[in-house]
Amino acid sequence: MTPQPLPPRSGPARLIGRALGGAIAAAAVGVAVFGSISSAASGQDISASMTIIAPAAAGGGWDGVARELQQAQKANGLVNNVQVVNMPGAGGTIALGNVSVLSGQPNNLLVGGTGLLAATIQFDSAATLDDVTPLAVIVEEYDVIVVPADSPYETLDDLVAAWRDDPKALPWTGGGSFDQLVVTDLALAAGIDPLETTYISSDGGGEAIQALLNGTAKAAAGGYPDNIDQIEAGRLRALAFVAQDPVDGIDIPTAVDQGYDVTLTNWRMVAAPAGLSASEEDSLTRLVVDSVETPQWRDAIDRYRWTERVITGDELADFLDDEESRIRTLYEEMGL
Repeated sequence: MTPQPLPPRSGPARLIGRALGGAIAAAAVGVAVFGSISSAASGQDISASMTIIAPAAAGGGWDGVARELQQAQKANGLVNNVQVVNMPGAGGTIALGNVSVLSGQPNNLLVGGTGLLAATIQFDSAATLDDVTPLAVIVEEYDVIVVPADSPYETLDDLVAAWRDDPKALPWTGGGSFDQLVVTDLALAAGIDPLETTYISSDGGGEAIQALLNGTAKAAAGGYPDNIDQIEAGRLRALAFVAQDPVDGIDIPTAVDQGYDVTLTNWRMVAAPAGLSASEEDSLTRLVVDSVETPQWRDAIDRYRWTERVITGDELADFLDDEESRIRTLYEEMGL
């Protein structure tokens, strides 16, 4: 599979913090499962055994990527024995910290993405992506800006005009920290101070949709897969698709095409421990690329409505540097 060229990136983004107590509680979970990761890494033949670490609880986006990779590898004989370990906490940095100490042990893969990179900045975590070996970005998921179907806002311009007129009086919501990144990115593109915006954090896409439908929030940013059923059922109105370019089969105008340079995507990546040989890194990258070329993975892309985007090698290093700068710039502008 040929890695795709990187589109231009612009505009910062924002991440919501979690309580410190949640991070401390999650640390206990990380300690509890660390032994299973270490024991699984005792064999060095990556085709014999592999542990895929999802840095979140079962059922989320990172868990979905981990389990679909597991199925693709098992079904096609790429790895004989593949297990998934869930290690939630602190935006994924609990898992990142545990993987960072598995130096030289190639039988482990860590799923991550936009949220994990942002969490390393938010929590000023001891471990960063520099302490692991990023192998590949494999998919992107796009957000969509939605309002209730009976909303007076017919277009994104209508919504932004009302928002700009009185930012605090137009409450937003979203299903997770990434969605507030998108809302903040849109605020900045529209010339609105993000600190003046009312944002109601929801626990997942379903709760965010309910906040819209019951009137608690007037607008939301949320994952396209989470919202498409409500859009097609006529309960929500889609005002903008958040992507650099239109996507075939999605008939929603992009924010960019409407004059708002908002392109932040919820990309998903796979990394390995640090301290690997060049041969081990190449073999693991090949394993990931082979995994996403399987029929099982193609089926997962359709089911999850992911957009395939494979980035490896030097392009990946440049991409991650750009994304870190993008998110870190936001924190500086927000005084965080």
